[in-house]
Amino acid sequence: MNFQEMRDFLTLYKNETNQTEHWLMSRLQQIELQGEYVPTTEEITFGARVAWRNSNKCIGRLFWQSLQVFDERHLLDEQAIFEALLRHIDVATNGGKIKPIITIFAPGRVRIWNHQLIRYAGYETDEGIVGDPESVRFTELCMKLGWQGEGTAFDVLPLVIQVDEQIPNFFEIPKEHVLEVNVTHPDYKAIDELNLKWYAVPIISSMRFSCGGIDFTAAPFNGWYMGTEIGARNFADTKRYNMLPAVADAIGLKRDTNSSLWKDRALVELNIAVLHSFKEAGVSIVDHHTAAQQFKLFEQQEGLAERDITGNWTWLIPPLSPATTHIYHQPIANIIKKPNYFYQKEPF
Repeated sequence: MNFQEMRDFLTLYKNETNQTEHWLMSRLQQIELQGEYVPTTEEITFGARVAWRNSNKCIGRLFWQSLQVFDERHLLDEQAIFEALLRHIDVATNGGKIKPIITIFAPGRVRIWNHQLIRYAGYETDEGIVGDPESVRFTELCMKLGWQGEGTAFDVLPLVIQVDEQIPNFFEIPKEHVLEVNVTHPDYKAIDELNLKWYAVPIISSMRFSCGGIDFTAAPFNGWYMGTEIGARNFADTKRYNMLPAVADAIGLKRDTNSSLWKDRALVELNIAVLHSFKEAGVSIVDHHTAAQQFKLFEQQEGLAERDITGNWTWLIPPLSPATTHIYHQPIANIIKKPNYFYQKEPF
């Protein structure tokens, strides 16, 4: 535990939750007597929300105060942890009306090996990669543990859970817990025939939650998708599903010259399809223009609270038409504050 970080965090908690100086001194004395800092559920809830507020790469921080926190630090049984993760998926999915959720497990004792709770497998085959190329290594690991997928482009990977130094175990996610959206286009029916789909909720599970000098190594969290995350990255990146050539062919674009801007035109139509499909399915999603407007409101709220705005400009600008948003045209300080969420070394 980092004592200075703990003191700084509790001071922030005192100031923002209207605690007294007497409360702070008493809390610090209590921690000193105990010999360690064990945050209360109220403190960890506040910390998780502020960590979202401090997340420089996130454009959706306007809603940081709405984050719902499940405190599961007492769970050290893999089956019980798996059931808590299923609850997270269910509550977050909420029939399509996505809720921001974080589930926090025992620091330093629980690891979830998945990058996201729900993600598609990737298989090396003689004809190339089937599924998500970014998942190939993890898919191979799951198969070594005994998991067997169906070999399709959209197999949902199992959850791999580890407690302490025990051998990790995998748990299949029952299909009824995974809401998926079939991708269709309002005008180009040929895009429908590409048989694309994506899962409704992006639940990051590989990052550590740093709060009060403590690193919570398993703290999966989610918001909802911005359309470009799926349409301009997951489907479009050449190192992911690489669908732009197929989309261009489907809508009749010639691909013999870059100056025809076929990639740009295909990218726009693919993103239209993603937004259209999620809205038709009643699943929460935001387009990048609305997300940028929401970020402007976040900036205004932080200004009223006399807090400096921080951000990672390269992540905040959307991957589609970034110059049409105000974020593109303004500098922003990439200063890291805590509490926050950080990358951590892969356990495999």
